[in-house]
Amino acid sequence: MLWGCASAPSPPPAEVPAALPGDNGPLPPALQHGISRWVPVRWAALPGFAQDSLYEAWNAWIKSCERPGPVFAPLCGDVRRLSIATGEEQRAWMMQHLQPYRVEPASGAPAGGLLTGYYEPLFDASRVPRPGYSVPLYSPPAGLRSGRPWYTRQQIDTLPEARAALRGHEIAYLTSPIDALILQIQGSGRLRMTEPDGSQHLVRLSFAGTNDQPYKSVGRWLLDQGATRDATWPGIRAWLAQNPQRVNDLLWSNPRVVFFREEPLSPLDAAFGPRGAQGVALTPGRSIAVDASSIPYGTPVWLASSGPLVNLQRLVLAQDTGTAIVGAVRADYFAGSGPQAGELAGRLKQPLRLWVLWPKQAVVR
Repeated sequence: MLWGCASAPSPPPAEVPAALPGDNGPLPPALQHGISRWVPVRWAALPGFAQDSLYEAWNAWIKSCERPGPVFAPLCGDVRRLSIATGEEQRAWMMQHLQPYRVEPASGAPAGGLLTGYYEPLFDASRVPRPGYSVPLYSPPAGLRSGRPWYTRQQIDTLPEARAALRGHEIAYLTSPIDALILQIQGSGRLRMTEPDGSQHLVRLSFAGTNDQPYKSVGRWLLDQGATRDATWPGIRAWLAQNPQRVNDLLWSNPRVVFFREEPLSPLDAAFGPRGAQGVALTPGRSIAVDASSIPYGTPVWLASSGPLVNLQRLVLAQDTGTAIVGAVRADYFAGSGPQAGELAGRLKQPLRLWVLWPKQAVVR
């Protein structure tokens, strides 16, 4: 999910907010959760709290209530009931039942938060190989075992025994190996599938396993070679257009391969993203991937990030994770599906501040 490789930009100066009515009681002590320290703050410390369209996030919260953890399960009845409430009623309920905590590294190191983005790609695909569609996507082959490295990407492309092991596991064929790589890095995606009879329909490919080889960033590979200064996907595509003879060099620099399972995509499912690590469907613009050793899945989080692409001050839900999402103040923003979401996700790299919204009196596990 992490494409660029530069260090996180410095966060903006801290604000001194005015207190919100009713938020004047004593603050609880700071809490420790894994690699993070949670520092209690007033609700007024949350940038944009009074302006956010909370109903958009409520859909994501209701999704989290399909698989809530023990801390948030007692609140799910109210969360469902408040789905038709006004924003003012939702805000008042949050202030009554939740306590905001600013997330900091437990080590005492500078917060230095970083926000990146990810999305659900949408590609044209063919069920069978045909002119223009020759790059296969696979379901897990027989004999694949977690923790036991399988063939690398280069070996899959070049060794007859690796190709033989994958024969019969082809799900679909794409036009570009770079599209296939993007789909694998994102971990899921949508396909506009053309069947052998010419009919078309949408399907979703969801993560079903890997070859247990290490993930290597192709953007990092380009930067290390001095081939480009723009390691975003648009920058990578521009480099490939100028260096088509080096496509395999780029691809093989990342030995990890992801395998998929196909799922039907109903009109209702199409409004949401794939299932994240929490096991619930992601909500575009309101779901984030986090380091679970800093923030538990299902936790409502206040996110603030300002940069050249977007200014975000909003309620989101911690519903996913990723191999590149490491650190106390670190999040990957689920931008949605399709090219526009991909453009945002591919370039997003901004300073980040996070606040967990934890039930009052709840114990941190």
